[in-house]
Amino acid sequence: MSMPNLKDVVPQIRTRVEERRDEILRFLREIVAIPSMDGRIGEVGERVAQEMKKLAFDEVRFDSMGNILGRVGSGKHKILYDSHIDTVGLGDESAWDWDPFEGKIEAGILYGRGACDEKGSTPGMIHGIAIMRDLGLVDDFTLYYFGNMEEWCDGIAPHSLVETEGIKPDFVVIGEPTDMKVYRGHRGRIELRCVTKGRSSHAAMPQLGDNAIYKMNRFLASLEAYNDRIHEDPFLGKGTVVASIIESKSPSINAVPDECTLYLDRRLTFGETRESALRELRGLPGAEDVEIHEMMYDEPSYTGFVFEVDKYFPAWAVAEEHPIVRAGARTTEVLWAKRAEIGRWNFSTNGIYWAGKAEIPCIGFAPANEIYAHSLLDQVALEDVVRATEFYTLFPLLLREELEA
Repeated sequence: MSMPNLKDVVPQIRTRVEERRDEILRFLREIVAIPSMDGRIGEVGERVAQEMKKLAFDEVRFDSMGNILGRVGSGKHKILYDSHIDTVGLGDESAWDWDPFEGKIEAGILYGRGACDEKGSTPGMIHGIAIMRDLGLVDDFTLYYFGNMEEWCDGIAPHSLVETEGIKPDFVVIGEPTDMKVYRGHRGRIELRCVTKGRSSHAAMPQLGDNAIYKMNRFLASLEAYNDRIHEDPFLGKGTVVASIIESKSPSINAVPDECTLYLDRRLTFGETRESALRELRGLPGAEDVEIHEMMYDEPSYTGFVFEVDKYFPAWAVAEEHPIVRAGARTTEVLWAKRAEIGRWNFSTNGIYWAGKAEIPCIGFAPANEIYAHSLLDQVALEDVVRATEFYTLFPLLLREELEA
């Protein structure tokens, strides 16, 4: 298939997207209205499947884990659009000023749980694929939409898609919020469980025991100072450590605790490895009393499917001169006549598997700003949801052009 003339194609894309505006935004509001917390995406997945069937996708099905997959075309360039359709919980429900599922629209912005992170990318991805097919532009492509679970373990859904379902794309576009910029990487992380053991005694005679909390406290005190010394990369930024959860075991409130457990989120940047991070932590003052364990994820999905992975997520970045990054930047420039902004996420995405483990080139592009993720102001600009549809429709053509240049 020869490369179509962009002067002809771009106006056609704009017209088709504009014709679908109300349909795209209605679909967004409907999926935001469906709770999908704690990885329970069955109901919202059914609604997404309904949309793809209505748009006559060639294939629509759930995978073993319970993620929803749609396909159009069977060409040589396999491109997957990745959008997680689960969300975090609500936290203190009384703190919300509006129903987080009904949401509200004010000044062209939809507020609701998952609007930013990341249901806002799903309508554009699905309708973009359908528009591309309707314009007769899919001959060279196999295009997938992958609506998945990500919030509780980054990368597990794509890892299972490749290993269990045998579907391995050549390129991926991630729909985590990028504020309409092109993102090409982010830090990794490792999740750790730290344990101190003590000896219990009656609280009236603490000198007879060995307090596990006090042992952990010495390690905790050194963690705060250590955070300021962690390596920094010019692009990905600084590594960090956060003590996120702490708990203890004691025979009663009137006893010295004999065990204390601390959970750490250790963000990894370029110039670090899991081994170097563990070595640094084990060398901190107080660490001699602490057992530091790498964590595993083996929780069943809502379908009962188990896919065990370690909770190590590598940092990654695709080179700015890579064809997928150049194609993303050119798509922005062709559509909106502005220089593309290239950046990276602060948080983590499924890119830790796609690029970090499987070495599949990927970029991020989506509406919404990541600062609103997981917050009471979870939001997305509706105009950007529509404009993102144009991006998802045009991007494969420019990627193919970059690959063939």
